[in-house]
Amino acid sequence: MKSGAGGRSLNVLTVCLRTSAVDAVRLKQQQQQQQLCSCAASPAGSTANWNGGEHTHIYIWRGGGRGEGGGEKSRHIILSCTSSCGQNLGKSGLRVSCLGLGTWVTFGSQISDEMAENLMTIAYENGVNLFDTAEVYASGRRSSFVITTKIYWGGQAETERGLSRKHIIEEIVRAMTFVINQGMAMYWGTSRWSAMEIMEAYSVARQFNLIPPVCEQAEYHYFQRDKVEVQLPELYHKIGVGAMTWSPLACGLITGKYSDGVPECSRAAMKGYQWLKERVNSEEGRRQLAKIKELHLLADRLGCTAAQLAIAWCLRSEGVSSVLLGVSNTEQLLENLGILSQMTPQTITEIDALLGNKPHSKKESRA
Repeated sequence: MKSGAGGRSLNVLTVCLRTSAVDAVRLKQQQQQQQLCSCAASPAGSTANWNGGEHTHIYIWRGGGRGEGGGEKSRHIILSCTSSCGQNLGKSGLRVSCLGLGTWVTFGSQISDEMAENLMTIAYENGVNLFDTAEVYASGRRSSFVITTKIYWGGQAETERGLSRKHIIEEIVRAMTFVINQGMAMYWGTSRWSAMEIMEAYSVARQFNLIPPVCEQAEYHYFQRDKVEVQLPELYHKIGVGAMTWSPLACGLITGKYSDGVPECSRAAMKGYQWLKERVNSEEGRRQLAKIKELHLLADRLGCTAAQLAIAWCLRSEGVSSVLLGVSNTEQLLENLGILSQMTPQTITEIDALLGNKPHSKKESRA
């Protein structure tokens, strides 16, 4: 699903609907968090926003690990609960948290199983109910806790690889309808599909009484804007397809870690990420790093980190249902969960002027 690799992929959202067994515990956490907000590091001082009653969790719990009804109490202070602001994924009935946890690079190889479990626990306790994975991600194991997955980048054999440009979209829509009708999933979506391909899938579904996709997973950050800000909003209004975005920090570029070169322990120094190193060292990469320094100054003025500002900026876009986070330790996760609760028009205008790359829709161009 990332740069440097071709092909499209499907998102299959496997959902388990059930009433949470820890509403009382969450209410207690909410009360505790309200007491902590006055001294917590959240710039907006936001309070928890837990939804009671029926919860829609995008996961299957197949035993092992810690169940909802048991386990030790949380040892983590909730800095901000803006991640728990649930909203529908596009115009479907699936409710997701504003922030999700991605596992592209870190899970499976970069961090230990203990750290991975710790991160997922903290994310869930802070209101995150969307977890994104794929069979190929970091060669990680995903048999006991499955959230979303993708059909592509499977094994080496052609019969194991799933989608390619040779596959017919009608067959894909029919196959995903079969998967849902068999009870294997409740929704399906696309990843890195063009607006034209998504519209074709929707048209096929309507023509043959099949099930259309509900979301597109797309890259979105300060330097990758056109698709999410121009193309996907049109699809959202026309056919209800929502956006689930990834890489809000541009593979770590926005954090400023590459300002003085590529650190040995960074993602760009890892095997298989030469493309990221070349991107950082390119002329365009240097221009982006210069703008990032100015964005860091803006974040300091607003009383937040550059990462928090970038994530809040992604969430302000129309049609974006959830932003996937990528973290490798608890400090990063808690920082990212403590995003700005509001993006004022003045701040958005200031960021657009600094970036100088705001895309314009056809309607704006005509005006």
